Amino acid sequence: MQRDRSPLLRRARTPACALLLAIIASAGSQARADDKKEMPPPRASPKRLSVEKISAEAKPSVVRISYTGRGGRRGGIGTGFVVSRDGLIATNLHVIGEARPIEIEFSDGSRLPVKGIHAWDRRLDLAIVRVDADQLPPLKLGDSDLLKQGAEIVALGNPQGLDYSVVEGVVSALREAEDDSVGLLQLAIPVEPGNSGGPILDRTGRVHGIMTFKSAITDNLGFAMPVNLLKPLLQKPNPVPMERWLTIGALDPARWQPLMGARWSQWAGVISAREFGQGFGGRSLCISQQRVPELPLEITVEVRLDDESGAAGLAFASDEGDVHYGFYPSAGNLRLTRFGGPDVYSWEVLDEVSSQDYHAGEWNRLRVRVEEDRILCFVNGTQVIESQDKELRHGKAGLCKFRATEADFRKFAIGKNLQVSVDRKLIARLQESISDYSKGDPDSEKLLEALHDHSTTGRRLLLEKAQELERGVEEFHLLAEQLHWRDVLADLEAVFKEEEKNIDLFHAGLLIAKIDNPDLDVEAYREELDRLAQGLVTDIPAGTGRVRKLKLLNEYLFDENGFHGSRTDYYSRSNSYLNEVIDDREGLPITLSILYIELAKRIGLHEMVGVSIPGRFLVQYRPRKGRQPYIDVFDGGKELTWEEVAAIGKSYTGSNIDPGDVPPSTKKEIILRMLRNLIGIELGSEESANAIPYLNLYLALAPESPGERLNRALLLYQNSDHARAREDLRWLLDRKPAGMNLDRLEMLYERLEQ
Repeated sequence: MQRDRSPLLRRARTPACALLLAIIASAGSQARADDKKEMPPPRASPKRLSVEKISAEAKPSVVRISYTGRGGRRGGIGTGFVVSRDGLIATNLHVIGEARPIEIEFSDGSRLPVKGIHAWDRRLDLAIVRVDADQLPPLKLGDSDLLKQGAEIVALGNPQGLDYSVVEGVVSALREAEDDSVGLLQLAIPVEPGNSGGPILDRTGRVHGIMTFKSAITDNLGFAMPVNLLKPLLQKPNPVPMERWLTIGALDPARWQPLMGARWSQWAGVISAREFGQGFGGRSLCISQQRVPELPLEITVEVRLDDESGAAGLAFASDEGDVHYGFYPSAGNLRLTRFGGPDVYSWEVLDEVSSQDYHAGEWNRLRVRVEEDRILCFVNGTQVIESQDKELRHGKAGLCKFRATEADFRKFAIGKNLQVSVDRKLIARLQESISDYSKGDPDSEKLLEALHDHSTTGRRLLLEKAQELERGVEEFHLLAEQLHWRDVLADLEAVFKEEEKNIDLFHAGLLIAKIDNPDLDVEAYREELDRLAQGLVTDIPAGTGRVRKLKLLNEYLFDENGFHGSRTDYYSRSNSYLNEVIDDREGLPITLSILYIELAKRIGLHEMVGVSIPGRFLVQYRPRKGRQPYIDVFDGGKELTWEEVAAIGKSYTGSNIDPGDVPPSTKKEIILRMLRNLIGIELGSEESANAIPYLNLYLALAPESPGERLNRALLLYQNSDHARAREDLRWLLDRKPAGMNLDRLEMLYERLEQ
């Protein structure tokens, strides 16, 4: 998940390329003339249809979609529509629910199970499912780019689970999503649960959108994904068979047992709970199957709530039913409760307190110590509750959530002593350093050095100080970011101190993702890679040959698990973050290549290397004997000949290349290329100063890089950090790199000196 950048970095909004053009010799641009073609005769406009006619013709193509919830109960209900005769049905991803069996019901009452997921995109909330049919009536797709504000539309769906409903409205606006990533159609129509995934048609009966969500302000306003965003999924699917889909994001039943409904899922170390539970107050449990030791014992977890009016935390002494204790934040307080049964009359709040040690909206560590005669409850290391209640002492432990709360859990553990020691003297010393800075000591370098060896604690204290102060908040946020960036850099430098063969490329790639996500649990994603690899290893019999292994690797990664090259937002930072590539199964050639190489090693294909050519990153299998194919992981593991590789390179450079021009990339070169991708994305944006942390890491790993040095100097100059800009300019002037206008560099340096 991407985080917002520091407000200080938002000050510099001028792309660096503007100043860059004044310093580096500009390259001429070549305009391309449009091909002159004979204009075809104008086609007649499609006939305008009545709402009754549209409804009647579309009805056989609109389906009700439901997924099976826990305990075999029906879960969510939504809508979909047929997009091809051979069994493809489009809807929203949230309608089908991840890791759930899905059923399709047609307007004539016939039902079909879903055989597989043909394509899906988490960011767009779109999915295409496949059923076993070959004579379905598809709806025609329109061109949503041509849809205008005020256009009349018809929405079809299954509101509140009711079969087939028709509503007429207009396109009230064309909006950007909150993160400005995609355009949305804003519709003036009534929207109810169950409409999601339904088609939005114009008055000629063509689909222009997929209903996605309703307004939180009024029921008469909804938003739809433009149908043009669905078309790349049809053109470049990422199919996953149903048996594999049921394992994506699902909890391991050997480790966890969800109870009382709700939707529990897991993504690389973080367990998420969504939707209402079926117990009173929306209660739902997720019980760990881990053995609980004899008393005394402790249970701990880190939890984060989306809404502090809700509740979620630890459950313990559970009979794996309605009886258990719960310790959790609720409405901003900390509460210890004993649940004795299934209804409101069988539970008792044993204690409820407020605590300044609880940080709303953040990760908080809950810990419970259960002894024979008392229960101790802690939040972030501070004891907040002691209870003498002795009613329950045996049973399992796990997680609980209530009401509509959306909660995330991580680092759950059961043991005899899980206390994390807190060095009060260390914290006092760090707080003193922060206090000195806040009182006017301008030496931020001194502060960062004081905190560096304890960066996690230091970052937390800086953020707490930032919340405490009414003035200077931006500076403390920036210092917290800088401390985090230094921590990532130190970890990266440690990785590359190893010999090439011992460098952990996957770990280094995760550290790149951690630049923008300080809370990223690197170890959890390493475990996720192990779990992904185990599924591959168990499918390969002993004695399997190399060629067969390569084929099985491609089938496992691309056909069974749906990994694919980015279709709709190639330049999203998410494509460069290995954790999000694993979660969304979508990425760039280079991030998919890292995953491919790592999995290949697990099945004995150690001769797999990365190869960088202009415009594309490939993988090459280089056994000592036999063929050495190039593999395009961005295109589903397609094998390429050298001639095809050379053609790709020439299409970007206009020049011929030979095999000697593309040696295997070292692991450091791969990481540097990932950083260059992120740098390029930011330099082309309005907030180009966001490239600075990437440039800092790049230059720390490759200090003799004049282009990156110049980019950083210009960004620092724009961001009013003149001292550091002068240092980079001085470096360039001393080394006089070719291709730069040194006179202009000298002029800029002198201006900064003055």
